[in-house]
Amino acid sequence: MRNIRLLLLAVLIMAVLAIPAVSFAQVGVSITIAPPGLPVYAQPMCPADGYIWTPGYWSYGDEGYFWVPGTWVQAPEEGLLWTPGYWGWGDNAYAWNEGYWGGSVGFYGGVNYGFGYGGLGYQGGYWNGGAFYYNRSVNNVNVTNFHNVYSKTVINNTTFNHVSYNGGRGGVSARPTAAEETASHEQHRAPTALQTQHVHAASTNHALLASVNHGRPAVAATAKPGEFSGHGVVAAKSAGTPYRATANKAPANHAATTRSNANKAAANKTAANKEAATRSSENKAAANKAAATRSSENKAAANKEAATRSTENRTAANKAATTRSNENKVTANKEAATRSSENKAAANKEAATRSSENKAAANKEATTRSNENKAAAKKEATTRSNENKAAANKEATTRSNENKAAANKAATTRSNENKAAANKEAATRSNENKEAANKEAATRSNEKAAAPKTSRQPSESEKPTATHAQSAPHQAAPKPAKAEAAPHAQPAPRQPTVAHAQPAPAKAAPKAEEHPRQ
Repeated sequence: MRNIRLLLLAVLIMAVLAIPAVSFAQVGVSITIAPPGLPVYAQPMCPADGYIWTPGYWSYGDEGYFWVPGTWVQAPEEGLLWTPGYWGWGDNAYAWNEGYWGGSVGFYGGVNYGFGYGGLGYQGGYWNGGAFYYNRSVNNVNVTNFHNVYSKTVINNTTFNHVSYNGGRGGVSARPTAAEETASHEQHRAPTALQTQHVHAASTNHALLASVNHGRPAVAATAKPGEFSGHGVVAAKSAGTPYRATANKAPANHAATTRSNANKAAANKTAANKEAATRSSENKAAANKAAATRSSENKAAANKEAATRSTENRTAANKAATTRSNENKVTANKEAATRSSENKAAANKEAATRSSENKAAANKEATTRSNENKAAAKKEATTRSNENKAAANKEATTRSNENKAAANKAATTRSNENKAAANKEAATRSNENKEAANKEAATRSNEKAAAPKTSRQPSESEKPTATHAQSAPHQAAPKPAKAEAAPHAQPAPRQPTVAHAQPAPAKAAPKAEEHPRQ
């Protein structure tokens, strides 16, 4: 009898355990409403070294979506980076994928959270030598207190449309890359206790409900976890997308209800079977013994058959799960390859565009420099030409003035020399002419005086005419005086302008000598 009860109890336990197996496959919160858009807000100042930015996101609670403010969190260990969580669409519902700490940043749905989380990886900083280096272009850090900083422009190919979920209608269509797939299989660490407390505090803040703030929370970001007031709190500037009011009530857990009903039915069935077994054992002991024997045989066969079916079902389920896993892997690999090709094409296109822009800028700069050099060269050449012309003109003027002065001085000197020579020559000729004339006059006078002694008396025919008649004999003595007048027949020398224009005075003397010979 005891064996029968044990066998019946074992069968019922197996039946009860089999029912939840189906129910647990359906367990999960079914959210068919997409989360609101990411609000627009500024990043508060980083409080100290070693803090890493964890972006804000929309979480879900009993009263619908509520905002978890972004905050600076101290890394639990040097070298760890934060991978944000994200909402993903699957099985006709939105499910939340929790963030984690790891050695590298994994896949976070391609959601552009900003501040270095542009949808792929993290460009806000890196670990080096036990210190975290902050990128100033995407992080709000005080450069006076932070020395491990750098500045690098982040080129983000992800469209920043404030969408806060992956997949579904209007969601981001990103898929994990090979590096992100590798990061997902690395060792991870759950959010820190301060992060968990931060989320809990946000869930109890009524003002952070999307139905209250309409996508624009008053506390969009904080300097440290859990600090929702003070100077480190930053309010949202605007909602990321237009808010749509929805009936965001606590979701009905259909799977849990189904499981509860199934468990109740199983419990009722167990109680009924137990009661029936008790009555059967008490009222029909003999019949039950035979029935128990048959039942034991039948149950043994049934158990064996059930075990066989369970093994077959498990094998089939495992095979189906393996097939689905392989199909999912193939699909994921195909999608990853497609995304990789698209990313490569986009990167090549962007690189080509940047190269073209750089070349155009370089050509423009070279042209500008060439034009500036040409203009400077022309200006310098013009300046030099003007300076050379001015110098040449000045030098020519100086030479001309010097030549004129020299010429005038030479002309004056020559003129004075010519005048002196002419005056000297004229004086010399005058003296020579006077001396020759006096000598000739004296010669003629002497000849005339000697002529009456040697010559004959002229005949009547030879006597001069009345005009030339000699005066009384007592006047013959003064004839030499007439002879002295002979020089007056010689043309009087005039002041010559040219030295050679005066006849040579040496020729006058022979003429005076020839007259006596005739």
